[in-house]
Amino acid sequence: MAILGAFLPGDVRLTLTEICRRAELPPATGHRLVGELVEGGFLERLPGGSYRVGMRLWQIGAQAAEPRELRELALPYMEDLYAATRENVQLAVLRGDRALYVERLRGPTSVPIVSRVAGELPLHATGVGKVLLAFADHETVERVLAKELPSYTPNTVVDPARLRAELAEVRRTGVACTQEEMSVGTCSVAVPVRGRDGRVAAALSLVAWRHNADLRRLAPAVLTAASALSRDLAASLR
Repeated sequence: MAILGAFLPGDVRLTLTEICRRAELPPATGHRLVGELVEGGFLERLPGGSYRVGMRLWQIGAQAAEPRELRELALPYMEDLYAATRENVQLAVLRGDRALYVERLRGPTSVPIVSRVAGELPLHATGVGKVLLAFADHETVERVLAKELPSYTPNTVVDPARLRAELAEVRRTGVACTQEEMSVGTCSVAVPVRGRDGRVAAALSLVAWRHNADLRRLAPAVLTAASALSRDLAASLR
């Protein structure tokens, strides 16, 4: 598990030395275990001697029921939302103190974004993250706000008091907007996706160029998609 966990989001390949260092394993032990994982198809050895995640691991991961069902229900609405706006469409769930991206859609004219499927981003600096944090349990909110929050751009909100006020507004309106908080030049609008008993199960968002996006115009489209998805999700959980 330590070896597989050494591959962080965005890592295309790692050398044996990097794997052993991250997994805190002696080289001999690491070499033996990596060899067994390659033999089982969980890792793949590349011609240069480095390693990447194997197809067998992808096959098993794709069977994870909760994200798969959520993604399958969400894709039609995400596709409609992309067709109507031509902007990045993202779906994320809460995982610990981070936003885990379950799916995203983008096109050739969409603004470049840092999120990736199965990747994680901070809650305080992203639209989906603020939605998930706003509706998280009290312990999660307090734990996140007690940390020293990193600043990714000059606009990232890191002051706990200001962030508390923003989260209260998200709970009141059901909409979170960000302006160049995760990356310069982008803005986002995110809304909650609700499941059983009206609990927030995920967050749906659009990410666009800041200079030509009207978040007031985009917000109703995201709300409509999230509302339809929420109905489907609640029905599937009965």
